[in-house]
Amino acid sequence: MKYLLAFLFLISFASCQITETIIINPDGSGDIEVVQFRDENSYMQIAGEEYSKENVFQDTTYVFKEYINKYNETFLKYTPEEQKIFQKYANVRVHLKKSSFEKEYKNIFSLHFDKVSEIPDLYKTENYASDIQHNYALTAENHYYRIGYSFDEKVFKRAVSIINTAELEKAREECKKFENKFGSFSLTQSYVLKYHFPQKIKSVSNQKAIVSSDKKSLTIEFQLLAFLKNPESTNLEVVLE
Repeated sequence: MKYLLAFLFLISFASCQITETIIINPDGSGDIEVVQFRDENSYMQIAGEEYSKENVFQDTTYVFKEYINKYNETFLKYTPEEQKIFQKYANVRVHLKKSSFEKEYKNIFSLHFDKVSEIPDLYKTENYASDIQHNYALTAENHYYRIGYSFDEKVFKRAVSIINTAELEKAREECKKFENKFGSFSLTQSYVLKYHFPQKIKSVSNQKAIVSSDKKSLTIEFQLLAFLKNPESTNLEVVLE
């Protein structure tokens, strides 16, 4: 069953367009927003007859700390180290929209930060919210990679590290199955990073980066399956003037 769920998750995830936007102000503060948007044409090809059978509606907005407050009795049962992990997400705003009638499936995670190093791995937000609600162990820690950020006024880093090689291999196997089954389909599977800096960019570690005319922002696009097979390929170092 776990194997099947993993494949179904991959099908849903692989028909998405994901955009991660970070804006850094001169004082080092800023905003991050991650938008996950299901591409309906891609998903329709993958889902086949099941596409027309969908019947779901959800339109939910919350701030993560509301879960901490609402389920505080559960929250206090976690270790101090686990509580610190939850607290990193306290001010993350979440908007979840799933509408089979409007054919709109979108998740938005956003955060205003004082320092870049405060940014948590926003892709794990829903996992942690579910953990608190249902008194689960920290399920997001089962992910096979972790995303972190740093900035020292001159150098910005997006660091993706593998934390579970066994799960990485499983993910690669699932990606291979997906490619064997749907590789001939015309699918939109974009994973886009859009970063804006307070100074001009001097150099970027990824040669695929497109730097704006004012040299203060960049855009890089990856394929989702390529990211899932090799998350570290999205590592990035940006040196500013």
